[in-house]
Amino acid sequence: MRLSARVGRISPSETLAITAKVNALRAQGRDVIGFGAGEPDFDTPDNIKDAAIKAIQSGFTKYTPVGGTDELKDAIINKLKRDNRLEYKRSQIVVSCGAKHTLYNLAQIYFDAGDEVIIPAPYWVSYPDIVTLADGTPVIVKTEEKDAFKMKPEQLAAAITARTRALILNSPSNPTGAAYSPDELKAIAQVLLDKDILIITDDIYEKIFYAGFPFANIANVEPKLKDRVVVVNGVSKTYAMTGWRIGYAAAAEEIASAISKIQSQNTSNPTSIAQKAAVEALSCDQTMVGDMAAEFKKRRDYIVAALNEIPGISCFSPEGAFYVFPNVSGIYGRSCGSKVINGSADFIDYLLDEANVAGVPGAAFGSDSHIRLSYATSLKNIEEGIRRIREAVSKLT
Repeated sequence: MRLSARVGRISPSETLAITAKVNALRAQGRDVIGFGAGEPDFDTPDNIKDAAIKAIQSGFTKYTPVGGTDELKDAIINKLKRDNRLEYKRSQIVVSCGAKHTLYNLAQIYFDAGDEVIIPAPYWVSYPDIVTLADGTPVIVKTEEKDAFKMKPEQLAAAITARTRALILNSPSNPTGAAYSPDELKAIAQVLLDKDILIITDDIYEKIFYAGFPFANIANVEPKLKDRVVVVNGVSKTYAMTGWRIGYAAAAEEIASAISKIQSQNTSNPTSIAQKAAVEALSCDQTMVGDMAAEFKKRRDYIVAALNEIPGISCFSPEGAFYVFPNVSGIYGRSCGSKVINGSADFIDYLLDEANVAGVPGAAFGSDSHIRLSYATSLKNIEEGIRRIREAVSKLT
């Protein structure tokens, strides 16, 4: 059977593959501590679930407009005004089946063969493949741990060519948790003011934020760029709604219209029931959002301190999201029996085989010196997982 060439140009999602592997091992009876999942371990709040139940019971189970209901668009508009000081109209909002779907649609309507898309590394695993599927060319800009994993304006300027079509910014970042301050975003904006480059700001971890400065995206720190900024967000991380699959874009009308057009020929509308739940999530009292973020911060503080006590491992303290991205290159070259650790994939395999601990190789995010561990699990699991990692590392010589 002959498959299309485009399938051969991409890789399966490493993060989803790890989660599937952990689930399979647990089904076999293995006691695996999973640090691989990119989703909150909390349940969706009851009031949000109740809104979905009510939608089912009232018969709200038919097709909706392709780009989302007016009710949900209004809730998104209100959220963007309330939280981000950004003004949009319904015609500028498109609701899709998750932020990943939003990014895929955007790539399909904006990139052509030869278009270059700048992606700071470490990056979310799907960014390069989403660009590649649209025949674009990912241009990776490597950031440094000493710079808190943030791209400098001069790095951006050096990466721009006549073929540059877009820049993807993710703050707070998956996998590093790095977050750009308003001043850092202003400096990035200065490079882009006179360039015809689309700026895609992936704000999905906006509310899981611990930095000593307020969250901002590039559209509100530099209003002159707003028409060239696409704000991508959703309800998955903030409200523990990963399986509900609701994401959205806020963009110039021409872009929003094109996204709706392409969505009309792939998924059509997002699930009607999930849209009702998302309205409740965005519009209700937001106390639970702060409560979840506070719990994540406690876990972050513990796991960072604990990892930094393990010889050969050093860990940057993230400013948001729910991941740590420790540098484990200090143990490369060491071995246990016939197992030699020469890179992040080797170390992750070793931890799973030796310690029943699952994480994700940093190579999947563009940095083989690191691994990604999610602390979206209980503190009890984190403590046990760290104990196992420490013991496994102590066996390496």
